[in-house]
Amino acid sequence: MMILTDKKPRVNVEGILTSEEIHDIEHHIEHYPYPRAACLDALKCVQRRNGWVDDAQMNAIAQMLSMSVADLEGVATFYNRIYRQPVGRNVILLCDSIACFLMGAETLAEAFQRELGIQFGQTTADGRFTILPICCLGNCDKGPTLMINEDTHGLVEVSSVKQLLEKYV
Repeated sequence: MMILTDKKPRVNVEGILTSEEIHDIEHHIEHYPYPRAACLDALKCVQRRNGWVDDAQMNAIAQMLSMSVADLEGVATFYNRIYRQPVGRNVILLCDSIACFLMGAETLAEAFQRELGIQFGQTTADGRFTILPICCLGNCDKGPTLMINEDTHGLVEVSSVKQLLEKYV
């Protein structure tokens, strides 16, 4: 028999997570019947600070949510916008679904890689951009489509790559 309790787990995660992150995670925990249900919200809270979630932060989040690090890692790696390694200030997600592929996504990807001097999964030397493939952005009628941070760009042409990159400092 499982006994539900209103008590929040108290663990020492100070020094790994900021007081703001701890507060935000505790706030999210209050909205769910089980602490572990707040795992995606918690990962997003922590990622906001550095742009990614490191191993120590994963451990601290797992402790706060009373779940195993392996289970939390499963959530983090399932969602392709939770980053487990450092990324650039601007993350470019290029859709490589069949709809975008048919509309020239491969050529567009080559243009971005050429302009930035990096391949998929890499970050520019100045830390400005990371470029990653993504399965679908749900903008199939406007392919090829990409996202830079939270901005979706559809019907992107190779000739506009340089101008598009200049918008992101």
